[in-house]
This record gives sequence, C-alpha cells and structure tokens, in this order.
Amino acid sequence: MELINLSVPIETGMPVYPGDPEVSVGPALTVADDGVNVLRLHLGSQSGTHVDAPFHVDDTLPALDELPLERFWGPALVVDVRGAAPRSPIGPEPFREAVLEGAMVLVATGWSAHWGSEAYAAHPYLTEEAARLLVARGVRTVGIDALSVDPTPADDFPAHRVLCGAHAVIAENLTGLDRLLDAQARGLPIEVSLLPLRLPGADGAPVRAVARVG
Repeated sequence: MELINLSVPIETGMPVYPGDPEVSVGPALTVADDGVNVLRLHLGSQSGTHVDAPFHVDDTLPALDELPLERFWGPALVVDVRGAAPRSPIGPEPFREAVLEGAMVLVATGWSAHWGSEAYAAHPYLTEEAARLLVARGVRTVGIDALSVDPTPADDFPAHRVLCGAHAVIAENLTGLDRLLDAQARGLPIEVSLLPLRLPGADGAPVRAVARVG
C-alpha cells in the first residue's frame, strides 16, 4: 500500500483564481518571543487544492457541511487527457468508454506541471457536454489538476453549473495524477481522500488530497 500526495503546498504568493484573496502565511507567535510557534494564515476558501460545494455557484444549493462525507472519500478513476492543448475544451469523448459509476473521476490534464507559472491559467477545461455525461453516469465527485473545470478567466461557468446542480463536489488544483495513472495502468486499486475543513455554510475549503494505491 502506498500513500500519494495530491495537494499543492499552501504558501505566500501561491497562484489563486483571478479575483480570489491572495494567500499569506507567516508567524503569529514564535518560540523565541511567545514560547510556541503559531502560524497566521490568510487565504480564501478556494485556495490551493480545494473542493467546491454546490453552494459555490448557487445560494439555493447545498453548502459544504450539508454534503455526505462519501462525496469526499472513495474509489477513483483517472482519465488521461494530457494531450489536450492550452485553453482547449475537453468534451465527453474521453469519458464514454470508462467505467465511471461509483467512482470519483479525476481528470489528468498534466497542467500541474505549470503550477506557479503564467501558463497555469491556460489550462484545458471541461465542456458542458462532458459535465452532463459525468452526471448522467452517476458521478458526484470530479477532480482536475488545473485551476478550474471551466476556463480561466471565464464569464460563465457551465461545467460548474452542471456538476453543482447535481450536488456534485468539484476538486481543483490537484497534483500528482501522473503517478495515479501509472498505478491504474498496473491494475492497482486507487482510493482518494478529499476531506475538507469543517466550515459551516461554506462554498468550499482547502483539502489535503491523498490517494491510497494498492
């Protein structure tokens, strides 16, 4: 059994979605002055590797603490779309032949390799049709190794609207999906934890995403 990290580090100046709060991490207390070390964190609910609750896009949809824990932990299937071009749409085709029912679906674009660079915002994204196929096949947790399942920036969020409208969870800014693809190719089972901070009424929260392989 192997545990694989799927989360980016939370640190000052890290990439955030345009308009989101900037991230700042620094000492609030120190051993030298206060006898203990305590960090001060300033970040948004959508910072780093995080999950979106349906409430993120619609006030009438469930908030983070209203979702079943099963949305955040379970078997996962990784779909390889690493050949997608910058800012290109990912349609339903890569998902048609996969056995999706009962699994989290993680979309491996390879864009985590651009984390921290300007190219990171030029990621591929899911089309509305792809999101509808996933929902129709019973998928209620979708993750991607990019800044968003929709384009960045965007005037509309069709993939978010379809997934959130089905009370699905969306995980963004994943990393390490290449290692999961290797494990999947070897026939190893993959289980993923996306458990978020317990924030009542929240639109989302950072997570320490981890995969258990084997």
